Amino acid sequence: MPRFTPPPADAVRARLLDAARDEFAEHGVTGAKVERIAAAAGSNKAQLFHYFGGKDGLYEALYVQTVTELAAEVPLDVDDLPEYAGRLHDVLVRRPWVQRLTTWHRLEGRPIEALAEARAESVAAVERAQRAGVLPRAFRPAVLLGLVEQLAAFWAETAPEGAALVAAVAPPRRRQVVVDAVAALLAR
Repeated sequence: MPRFTPPPADAVRARLLDAARDEFAEHGVTGAKVERIAAAAGSNKAQLFHYFGGKDGLYEALYVQTVTELAAEVPLDVDDLPEYAGRLHDVLVRRPWVQRLTTWHRLEGRPIEALAEARAESVAAVERAQRAGVLPRAFRPAVLLGLVEQLAAFWAETAPEGAALVAAVAPPRRRQVVVDAVAALLAR
């Protein structure tokens, strides 16, 4: 009789993170159930606690992974913020759970040091570009970066009550609206 070989730890951890993504995107940290995450991952609560220390640790690991992957796929480009916003928009369309996780993080989360440091680096890059004359100084660096990212996320963040806003522009045209809006912001 063949012996059972457990899956590698990385595979179990990855399955837990994948299952957590859907659970947290749907229910947030407070409403998410460890039992559902473990079952969806083909795992158990003990493994979840072993790898992440609990539900909060799992959420933090998932959110850091999500933001890190997003930043790697869409690196900040201070030389072309309109196109950066367009690429960010594209990823948010393909990965709707990112905005849901971000909304839950904003509502329920606490600051995550590693992400705060990365954010500070992005703001510093915008500030350097402003000092070099690459970007306008009409807004403080953090505000400018925030406005650009909010424009990129506009379609993904619009509440159901804003259906008229969403319907006003067909999906194929939305990216260009984002790019044009950021270009107009920079032309101030």
